[in-house]
Amino acid sequence: MTGVQLNLCRLDEIPEGGAKALATVINGKQQPLVAMRRGEHVWLYRNCCPHFSVPLDYNPGEFCTYKNQLIMCAHHSAMFRFEDGLCVDGPCAGARLESVPCKIEGDALVMLECNAVIVKVG
Repeated sequence: MTGVQLNLCRLDEIPEGGAKALATVINGKQQPLVAMRRGEHVWLYRNCCPHFSVPLDYNPGEFCTYKNQLIMCAHHSAMFRFEDGLCVDGPCAGARLESVPCKIEGDALVMLECNAVIVKVG
């Protein structure tokens, strides 16, 4: 799907102040993603803690978020801001989640990534 935008999910499928797991394949490799939402704003990141490269969710698709602002790594309790992925507390303070280009188009979250296909919305 080179150069094509990919609709990942509807905006209302991402819980307000929460996160949603999205399984994709990018450039032939599985890339679990996490979308976080606050109001009409959505941020998309690789679902991978920079501390030990483990997923952020404590069970597949289940994330711990705090005050509509932070997502916590279930494995090391690192806290990352929604808006820029910066770790503000925990063992990797100062590190960032890897962002994935996206936008809201109509009522859909759209990934702006080449060579991507959606595998499963978790």
